[in-house]
Amino acid sequence: VIVRKDLLGKMDRKIQTMVDYRTHIGDEPRNNSMFNTPPVFPIFVMHETLKWVKELGGLEAMYERNKKKAETLYNEIDRNSMFVGTAVKEDRSLMNVCFVMAPGRENLESEFMAFAKEKGMVGIKGHRSVGGFRASIYNACPQESVEALVACMQEFEQLHK
Repeated sequence: VIVRKDLLGKMDRKIQTMVDYRTHIGDEPRNNSMFNTPPVFPIFVMHETLKWVKELGGLEAMYERNKKKAETLYNEIDRNSMFVGTAVKEDRSLMNVCFVMAPGRENLESEFMAFAKEKGMVGIKGHRSVGGFRASIYNACPQESVEALVACMQEFEQLHK
């Protein structure tokens, strides 16, 4: 957390000690101990992740990489006669690409899920209340994984022409 010390304690309501930043950055030592042990493993993971992002070229490069992955998948969804996106184009996510079977093809949802699983696609089952599919293409997901899903969708379409 980065906080200006002159802003600390400037609130109208009482807050718990644990969430009061003054507790953690106070000038007086508490028996040579911290009030709370920092979560060392998550801090280490964040450090490694930030190094990785920097090595890839920083935030702008990561954004371009994610944009390309999303465009690759959305272009296939828009082109493929078997699938339809669930979000309007201006609201599409770069991280979670949601889609369903095209109208008239809904009966093929479980077949596509099994086909995709057979091709090595895991974790694409959509939300339980919506159904369909959700491809989570977060930062660590490589372009090759998106291209593998696209190839799987294309092959499924060819089987059902």
